[in-house]
Amino acid sequence: MPKIENSILQEIHFSDIKQKGISLFIKREDLIHPYISGNKFRKLKYNILQAQEEGHKTLLTFGGAFSNHIAAVASVGKEYSFKTIGVIRGDELQKDFEKILISNPTLKFANECGMQFKFVSRTDYRLKNSDSFINNLKNEFGDFYLIPEGGTNKLAVKGCEEILDNSTEKFNVVCCSIGTGGTISGLINSVKEDQKVIGFPALKGNFLEDEIKKLTSQSNNWKLINDYHFGGYAKTTEELISFINRFKKETKIQLDPIYTGKMVFGIIDLIKKNYFNSGTKILVIHTGGLQAIEGMNTILKKKNSLIIE
Repeated sequence: MPKIENSILQEIHFSDIKQKGISLFIKREDLIHPYISGNKFRKLKYNILQAQEEGHKTLLTFGGAFSNHIAAVASVGKEYSFKTIGVIRGDELQKDFEKILISNPTLKFANECGMQFKFVSRTDYRLKNSDSFINNLKNEFGDFYLIPEGGTNKLAVKGCEEILDNSTEKFNVVCCSIGTGGTISGLINSVKEDQKVIGFPALKGNFLEDEIKKLTSQSNNWKLINDYHFGGYAKTTEELISFINRFKKETKIQLDPIYTGKMVFGIIDLIKKNYFNSGTKILVIHTGGLQAIEGMNTILKKKNSLIIE
C-alpha cells in the first residue's frame, strides 16, 4: 500500500457554532487516496500485506449494492494485481445486470476494476459468516483471502490505530462515524489517556457496543451516541441533505449522507446544545465514503427529493 501523505488537519469554521467557544478540526482521511479512501485504506492496509505474505491471488468480500467497501476492494485488486470477488446482497440485481451497471455507479466502478460478482438473496446473505457458506464459496471460486463485510477484523483495527499521531494529541475528544466498528476500535486503542472517543453509529440499534468491546483494550474512554442515524443505515432526510449542502458551502468540505454527514450533523447539534464544555478541542475523523453520493443522488432524484450538491 502506498505511503499516506494527504491526511491533513483542517479547522472547521461553521456559522452554527461560531460563538460556542469550541475548537473543531477535521482529519481529512478522505484525501488519502482517490478510490481507496479514508478508513477503507486503513482497514485494508494490513489485510493486503497479509494476503500477499500468504501468497493469495484472490480477494473475496461482501457488501451491499452501494458499498464503499466493495468499491475500495475492487480498486485495491486493480492496483495491486489481485483478482477480486464481491458477494453482493440482493439476488434480484442479477436479473438485468447490464441495466444495473448503468444505474448503479458503485457496481459499475467495481466492474470496471475487474471485480467478479456473486449475487445472493438477502436470506442467504445473513449466513455469510457461517462455515458452510464460506466452504461453498471456496468450492465455487477456489482459494481466496477473505475480507469481512465492511473490512473489520483485527488487522483492520491495527490499521485504524494509525489514524492518530503526534498531531492529534492536543484534542480532548475524537469523533468518528460507525458502520461495523473497526475504525472506532482502532481509535479507542490508540488515543492518549486524557482523550475520549465518541462514536456516531449509522445504523439503528445498540448491538455495536458488544462488537467494539471484542476489538478494544479500553473500556472507559469511549461512548456511542445513537441519536443521529436518521432512521437507519442509508436512510436520509431533507434536513440531513440540506445540512450537508450548507456545510460544504461554508467549509468547502464534502460529507457523505451515510456516515460522515450524520456524524457531523450530530456533533454540530451537540455543540449547539452545550453538550461540550467551552474550550473543548474536538477532532472529527473524515472516513471518506464520498463515492456513495452519486448512488444516493440517483435514489433521491427518483423520489423528487433534495439532492447532495
